[in-house]
Amino acid sequence: MLDRRLVLAGAVGATLGMPSVALAQSGDTTATPTWPPAESFPLWPGKAPGAPATLPIPAPSFDGYQGKELWLRGIAVPTVGVFRPERPDGRAVLSIPGGGYGFVSVSNEGIDVARVLNARGITVFVLAYRLPGEGWAKREDVPLQDAQRAMRLIRANATRYGIDPARLGTIGFSAGGHLAGMLAVGHADPVYTPVDHADHLSARPDFAGLIYAVTSFQTAGFDPTAPVNGLLGPKPSAALLDRYDPARRLDSSAPPLFLAHAMDDGVVPIAQSLLMLDRARIERVPVEAHLFQHGGHGFGALHLAAGSPGLDWPELFSRWSAALPRP
Repeated sequence: MLDRRLVLAGAVGATLGMPSVALAQSGDTTATPTWPPAESFPLWPGKAPGAPATLPIPAPSFDGYQGKELWLRGIAVPTVGVFRPERPDGRAVLSIPGGGYGFVSVSNEGIDVARVLNARGITVFVLAYRLPGEGWAKREDVPLQDAQRAMRLIRANATRYGIDPARLGTIGFSAGGHLAGMLAVGHADPVYTPVDHADHLSARPDFAGLIYAVTSFQTAGFDPTAPVNGLLGPKPSAALLDRYDPARRLDSSAPPLFLAHAMDDGVVPIAQSLLMLDRARIERVPVEAHLFQHGGHGFGALHLAAGSPGLDWPELFSRWSAALPRP
């Protein structure tokens, strides 16, 4: 029996105003997820926009695949973890984990993604964004505020990170895929008041990977009142549903898209990716799609059986993004 303990405290976490988290497992010598990583930065100077009088209390846990995935809740200080490759090629992505907007699956869809993309020369920035239901004002805007701010700060510091600011994309998973889709279509939405010079830079991704992503709360087999929709809250208005509908808002100004989805996904129907694929073709947005027969939901970068075709998505994504025309 594995002895799982949350180890809270650490110099980096204390500096950022949040605890660092690690999983101690007796008899297990494999790497365990920790957050924040050694190199990271907070998004906002002081409190984030719309902060409640009492900030959320960090409540990390280990769940998901074999109980080893680090899930974040109670995110008072949204943070970006920086993962650098040994041989960077200038490309970079903001990786946005999922969790139904109720938690952030930071290891499976962030740290693990960084590991496989770093091996292909891509610098990865993992976003631990605030959760809409934790008391913030204008709950629906909260994740997009953090995503836009992250893209702008990364671009502002491109030289420091050794990346090409014109080859900065995003990749998101499940609800994080919805947020990545919103960056693609809503990168200029005025969701917060600028706080410094970085906010005058573009938050538009140069390319976007949507992995088993939610692309519309209104169509394609998705119930807008379902509990998984932690973004908009109960009984969202038609206007709010339209505003946070990446598929409906997609037009020819959107960046190239990469879609990956398993056809047996029991959480986010594959119709969600098919809808985005159709919309991209109609709007003449460059798009590549990979639909796998098996894989279910939440497979991230590593959680598929050996030999599964879905394990190839990081390599497919890397080849696709490397082949995109340079600006």
